Amino acid sequence: MKRGEFLAVVGPSGSGKSTLLNLLGALDRPTKGKVIIDGIDISRLNDNQLAEIRNRKIGFIFQTFNLIPYMNALENVMVPMIAAEISPRDRRIKAMELLSIMGLSQFFKNRPSELSGGQQQRVAIARALTNNPKIILADEPTGNLDSKSAYDIMEVLRKLNNEGATIILVTHNLNLINYCHRVLFMRDGIIEREEILNVEK
Repeated sequence: MKRGEFLAVVGPSGSGKSTLLNLLGALDRPTKGKVIIDGIDISRLNDNQLAEIRNRKIGFIFQTFNLIPYMNALENVMVPMIAAEISPRDRRIKAMELLSIMGLSQFFKNRPSELSGGQQQRVAIARALTNNPKIILADEPTGNLDSKSAYDIMEVLRKLNNEGATIILVTHNLNLINYCHRVLFMRDGIIEREEILNVEK
């Protein structure tokens, strides 16, 4: 992948999309081959070094949001900044800023159960952006959303990409690949083919 690219990975269930994403996100280690991020072969790193890569370079967005239910929106967004040793005051300021950007300035104190699916996903995106990641890995980020919320989330991702983020989107929804520069089609653990869609986006 090139820096600043918006890549889609599509394929049937069981084709290896999420496994690929876990390898790229340093959540799993490859049994053979290499994963290189910014010139670093992450397959050679120890657990602490991998955690540092995940925390500093990668933002994760999941289909199921993965928000902590007993925390409000502001607290959920602040969580990744604890490991980054950002001061409590700066964590709060940054989280409030990100939630405002996501259009959630009125929902700082709401817990996930008090938010719609689209709002929860916006909180999850805000959380993914806390440490200014160079790479955003999005695993079916619109899978649990209605069409309007899905559109809104994809527009957020498009804006982030236009601002320089590299985005890898795993999806079953072929309508979403229109946001991407390139799409990889996977089946049975291999990339069958790729299409370049619009390198000018």
